[in-house]
Amino acid sequence: MAELTWKPAGRAGVTRARPRTRLRASLAVLALLVLGAAVVPVLLGGRAVSYEEVRLAPGLAHPFGTDSNGRDLFAQSMAGLRVSLLVAAFSALVSTVLGSLVGVVAGGLGGWPDRLLMRLVDTVNSVPHLLLGVVIVALYRGSLVAVICSIALTHWTTVARVVRSEVLSLRQRPHVDAAIAGGSSRARILRRHLLPAIVPQAALSAVLLVPHAVWHETALSFLGLGLPPHLASIGTLLGDGRDAVLLGAWWIVLFPSVLLVATTLAVSGLAATWRDRIVPRRRSELSL
Repeated sequence: MAELTWKPAGRAGVTRARPRTRLRASLAVLALLVLGAAVVPVLLGGRAVSYEEVRLAPGLAHPFGTDSNGRDLFAQSMAGLRVSLLVAAFSALVSTVLGSLVGVVAGGLGGWPDRLLMRLVDTVNSVPHLLLGVVIVALYRGSLVAVICSIALTHWTTVARVVRSEVLSLRQRPHVDAAIAGGSSRARILRRHLLPAIVPQAALSAVLLVPHAVWHETALSFLGLGLPPHLASIGTLLGDGRDAVLLGAWWIVLFPSVLLVATTLAVSGLAATWRDRIVPRRRSELSL
């Protein structure tokens, strides 16, 4: 027969400490990246072209080296990170708003509106996101708005499913049953009981969409279909560095890639900690 044993208190303390450490590290890295993206391009500029300093290796004068046009890669990378973060933030916001509206309507109304909207979600998911994004961007090539729309219109379906599931769960709660029994209308129930409860989940979905949107924008710009070449982003910098790698200028691709990965890990760590606070894992102090 299995015995009940108490877990050591120290182990539980270590388990609680790990999310705090992850949260602090993620916030520190993300704050440093955002501060650098906001301040460095203003202070250093980095737009001047100097053909005498083409593809210089990293050194004291240029910590990240220079690119194929002789521009300081550190300033260019920070300017590109700023553009990528802004595009990702706006795309995540639009996706979250659109997906939340669809999820609330589908889960709140039920019936044929729910079936119709979920079939729409399945239809969008059946098309590869990158392919659909390429089609949208190709219609308005070089447009910043088109890039944001292409990302937003291909990523709202995940938010819609999450919000719909949350609404369906909330509809079974006793206080919602009491509101229905008291004669509250559907609009009042949505406004007073469902919408406030899904805000944390919707906000978490927006944060989780940011790194995905950064990679999506990077892929489009790397393929030459995203942002125009004169508007630096992580994707355009990586696209410009493809040929430079063959000439031995590995730093032109390395440092923008490091910034991309660091941003993704920082935002993902922040979102994971937030998710654990919203939906705490059911840990038992007793183990069989």
